[in-house]
Amino acid sequence: MSKEKSLSYAISNTYSTLNEKTEKTKTVWLVFHGIGYLSRYFLKYFKHLDPEENFIIAPQAQSKYYLNGEYRHIGASWLTRENTEFEIENMLSYLDAVYEAEDLKNLDNLNIMGYSQGVSVATRFIARRNITCDHLIMHSGKVPQELTSEDFKFLKNTKFSFIYGTEDKYLESGIITVEKDRLNKIFPKNLEILTFKGGHEVNTELISKFA
Repeated sequence: MSKEKSLSYAISNTYSTLNEKTEKTKTVWLVFHGIGYLSRYFLKYFKHLDPEENFIIAPQAQSKYYLNGEYRHIGASWLTRENTEFEIENMLSYLDAVYEAEDLKNLDNLNIMGYSQGVSVATRFIARRNITCDHLIMHSGKVPQELTSEDFKFLKNTKFSFIYGTEDKYLESGIITVEKDRLNKIFPKNLEILTFKGGHEVNTELISKFA
């Protein structure tokens, strides 16, 4: 008879940064990539921001794999349906370490952004760890079903933005209608919804709006 067991062990992981945090820094960004990315390549979407005023931190999803069935390009995924709760706790422990290493507590100029699968990471991290931020930006992704307005009540002055492309094949009309309704219930105050003409892609022009 087969049996699945669990254990705990220490692991290491990387994360990537862009620019330097100095006295001139006006906005610190904690950004979560989507499925199939590596954090160092995800940073390219923030290179157009003023390097003196913006410091960007991109955590790295731990589950790496070869893309497109070829042994060339590498991507990564944050979570799957397999042992999800275990994986969430592993992910949060890693993010706790990044948060502490970069001394992000008590910042009044912290933007947290998730793109695609990164939206679920960003919102779970904020909700489960009571992370405060100036702005939560949800780009082309969905908030996990287990999260409700109660999970974000502690955020008194945070602004919330939801961005999506009008031609995004992952957010077809029926899905986006449901998601908009749900977002308005979860974030009843300070929510703005922004669209752009395009598909499932990072919109750098709208990112500039939040710098």
